[in-house]
Amino acid sequence: MTLVLICFLIVIFFAIKAFNSLKGSEAVFQKNKKLINHAAILGLVISLMNSLMGLIGAFDAIEAAGDISPSLLAGGLKITLLSPLFGLLVLICGFTASFILTVMRRAEVES
Repeated sequence: MTLVLICFLIVIFFAIKAFNSLKGSEAVFQKNKKLINHAAILGLVISLMNSLMGLIGAFDAIEAAGDISPSLLAGGLKITLLSPLFGLLVLICGFTASFILTVMRRAEVES
């Protein structure tokens, strides 16, 4: 989850940088917008990979233990799904920031 948090901070950093370059050149603005999108997607991919690695480890432990209670399995699955949920939050925030910056840039160019 630390890597996903770092991706979220990178998204915020590039969103601020793109906001500051609204009146600047188009190339710099587009580069910052692409970096926002790439960091957001990277956060989602890292969180999914983290979740899958956790599930593999959990299923190995279940196989070694033999019989476990369904409530214990459900609790573990609930915890496993927190990482992709946070990755989706990073993705939604990144794409929303990119969309808002695009709208602001269009309004800036038209006026």
